[in-house]
Order: sequence, then C-alpha cells, then structure tokens
Amino acid sequence: MERWKTLNSEYLYKTSFGNLRKDKCQLPNGIVIDDYYVNEYSNWVNAIVVTEDNKIVLVEQYRHAGADFYLEIPAGKIEANESSEEGIIREVREETGFMSKRKPIKLGEFMVNPATQTNKVIIYLILEAFKEFEQDLDNVEDIEPCLLDFNEMGELLSKNQIKTQLFTANAYFMAKDYLTQYKK
Repeated sequence: MERWKTLNSEYLYKTSFGNLRKDKCQLPNGIVIDDYYVNEYSNWVNAIVVTEDNKIVLVEQYRHAGADFYLEIPAGKIEANESSEEGIIREVREETGFMSKRKPIKLGEFMVNPATQTNKVIIYLILEAFKEFEQDLDNVEDIEPCLLDFNEMGELLSKNQIKTQLFTANAYFMAKDYLTQYKK
C-alpha cells in the first residue's frame, strides 16, 4: 500500500473551533480526487471521573447537531501550550468542580475519524474525585453535572437506555476494563 499524494490544498474556512480544508489527492492507482474535505480540529481530552463512593461524574448538556440533551463525560479540546493531562484536569474542574489528589490515568489515545478529521481523543480515568470548586463555564456552555452509580452506568449503556455519545460509552468500558484488571 502507498500513501495518497496531495496535489493541492486550500482552506474553505478557518475558525477558532476548527478549519475545513479541501485537498486534491492522487491515489496510488492514478485516480485523482478533486475535492477531498478534511476537518482540522485540536486534539480532545475526556475522562471517566469516579468518586470515592463509586459514582461517575457526568455532565448533561444540549447538543445542537443531535437536537437533544445528552449525558456525557467531561471533555474538551486541549488549549495551546497545555499537555493532555493538564487539559483534562482543567476541563473536569471547569465543567464539574471536581478534582482528585491522584494523577489521571491515561487509558488510550485514538484518532477520532482519520477519514475526515485530523484530531485525536486522549482518554483518562480520574479516581477518588471529590467536589472542590464551583463550575467555571465559558459563556456558550450550559452544563449540569450529575452523579450516577458507576455500575448502573454500564447497565444503562448496555441496554441503550441513556442518551450519550460514542466517546462516553467507549471511555466507560475502557475504564471498567482497567478497574477490573488493575484496581487494588
């Protein structure tokens, strides 16, 4: 197998949220795709946050593209000059007010959608979390933190009885696997 050749690139727009790039690509077999669209985004972080009494910290928020309210894990983009670990600690604190004295455990790092996006998501597990601060939301955020029993979350996901997104479900099952193998 060979990589595609980029013959030309142009930006259709650039914003603080992300960029849309149109590439002209030549495939190894010689076929040329004139308009291959690539979404450029910053890398994202998310975390399964578990309290000392085995509750998972979730955030409920409206998602415009999904036209509904969703329960999700704390998440966000990594800011400039910030490590992924610093980013997730900041996001959890801002969105929920929770923190932990324990270092976040990195569970994995994955491309979000390498067919059309340039970013990856870095998944963490934060244990022994406790409420320490009030939320510190951006002016476009309307987020309601909530706690759910960790095991109940798994049942709800397995039975498709919770409105959430793939990143939350994937991170939950990765955390559950980690805790089954390594805790105590």
